[in-house]
Amino acid sequence: MTKDGVTLTLHTAIVDENRTVILYSLDVGDRPDSESWNVDGLTLKDTAGNKSEGNHNSQQWDAQNQRYNGYFETDWTPQQDTAKITLTADAVRSFSTLEQELPLDSGSSAVQSFPIKKDGINTIEVQPFSQNQDKLLLASAVTFDEQETNEWANPRIVAYADGKQVEELSGGTFGKPGDNGEYTMQQYLEAKQISPGQPTFKLQYTKLERNLAGPWTFDLELSKKQMESGTIKTALNVPLETGDTLNSIEKMVVTPTQIRLSVRTKADFYQLPYKKYYLEVNGKTLEGLFWGSSKEDPSLITLSFERPSDLVVDEQTPITFVGKYKVTLHSDDRKPVLLTNISQHKQTVTKQIGGYPVVWTYYMQDNDLFVETESVDPHFGGINQTHIGLGKDRIIGKQVTANFDGDGNNKAIDVYKNFKGDEASIYSFYYSTDEPDKETRVQLRP
Repeated sequence: MTKDGVTLTLHTAIVDENRTVILYSLDVGDRPDSESWNVDGLTLKDTAGNKSEGNHNSQQWDAQNQRYNGYFETDWTPQQDTAKITLTADAVRSFSTLEQELPLDSGSSAVQSFPIKKDGINTIEVQPFSQNQDKLLLASAVTFDEQETNEWANPRIVAYADGKQVEELSGGTFGKPGDNGEYTMQQYLEAKQISPGQPTFKLQYTKLERNLAGPWTFDLELSKKQMESGTIKTALNVPLETGDTLNSIEKMVVTPTQIRLSVRTKADFYQLPYKKYYLEVNGKTLEGLFWGSSKEDPSLITLSFERPSDLVVDEQTPITFVGKYKVTLHSDDRKPVLLTNISQHKQTVTKQIGGYPVVWTYYMQDNDLFVETESVDPHFGGINQTHIGLGKDRIIGKQVTANFDGDGNNKAIDVYKNFKGDEASIYSFYYSTDEPDKETRVQLRP
């Protein structure tokens, strides 16, 4: 299908027991290097009206063929051997990347606000936090004059020193809505690259250049007969590790394109204890993706492993599951930490939690109370969130940092807006412990 000189072509559909994948290309003709294109709003609908927005949609530039190659993936599959469906794209759009300088003082921990007032972006607020003297955390919030800009702006702060962009450290987050719908960001920079007068900070964002509105609609007939002939299902019901009564691998489905494991968990928060997953298959190691659980059965979690086209798998092929980096959640420490003489001055108190020394740093900034927790022991995974008091009158701290299990960073920051008083009893919901070298191996076949 072609519109205004831009052609969207569907090439291949892969349909199996687990999912439908549609491969496509986008030919936009001549384009400047600064311009990028996306196929947006892809949805699939069957004749019964069932609709899927998909689990993944991405495009990559193919320099050899001078076009974008993309794929759309959904866990929808035909109920019968064949099915008629409609694939629709809302729009095909082009974008450019722009930057706006920010006179940010990274040595101040105050909230700093900068008006942008262009390309649909209103303002950005930034608050720097020193992290253990080796990291600088930039916690930011962006507001928009035109709310639809939020769909594609992808704002972030970039830093330049001596004409080169400062490398950003891992662990950042983008896009979590703020209390009033702001686009929030958390970014980490290496502290040793930050010195007085350096670096220069800029807001980098994406601007919409062309919008070829749809619908771009394709009527297709899909068949899963060929794929089903190569699908092997195996019931397992084996524990995730020896003695584990909370987590068990229930089922394995091998298709020509993918291997999926269904893992049943009875743990709190429906969370698996290992953070990295692998399959050893016929001498090859496949890295797994945490696919998640369904709304209908949140205790059944799916792990997926992409299968290389040259990997031969039959019912006799040996397959071993490997889980690495164990994280354990604990909610057994219910004793509060008493913060006294709360003021603008930073103060610390150390408390043993689960046998680990945890330093609590607290201070007022403007009218807000900030509470930071951290341990020098890397086996302490961190405190997820804190609250003041108990029962229905408790006050829950707002997380400034996004804390991910197994990321190796146990520092967390909570803020209590408009705090009154000079004392507070702080409780934690739960904490985690890390065993980075812990490994489990489960032989799934033979």
